[in-house]
Amino acid sequence: MSYPRKGEKQISELANGLIDPVLAKRAGINTALLGSWDEIAGEDFADCTRPEKIAWARGGGDDGSFRPGVLTIACEGARALFLTHAQGELIQRINSFFGFSAVHQIRIVQKPVSQAFKRSRTPPPLKGEAARRLEGMMEGIDNEKLREAVKRLGTAVLGKKGR
Repeated sequence: MSYPRKGEKQISELANGLIDPVLAKRAGINTALLGSWDEIAGEDFADCTRPEKIAWARGGGDDGSFRPGVLTIACEGARALFLTHAQGELIQRINSFFGFSAVHQIRIVQKPVSQAFKRSRTPPPLKGEAARRLEGMMEGIDNEKLREAVKRLGTAVLGKKGR
């Protein structure tokens, strides 16, 4: 078992550290919300919705307290009507995710939701010379998890060269 060396960080931590301030400033959201959206939205809306931004109320309440914001959600076509009916439950899920009453209203905008990030992360299997080359590279790797990881990486890299 190997332990991370002092000061080591995963690429995702570094990327989130760079992206989160930009998202927070421009859209009022963070990568954690985007990454957890499928679970928050549930199977009925995960494939047809995407959080766009949270408009936070300026200045807070009369007594200086925090006021919840308005979440804008992009939704495809006729599913927006169903999302309208499920707003109450979705607001509860979002607030549960944040751990406080962050959103009090949802604004729905009808527009296409890009599915580019939903595509399969598994590249098509290699054939011919590329497959033999990859097998040769994996000789001597006994650890099954490491072998699978190298196979996925090699398939992705060698598959791109062939396209």
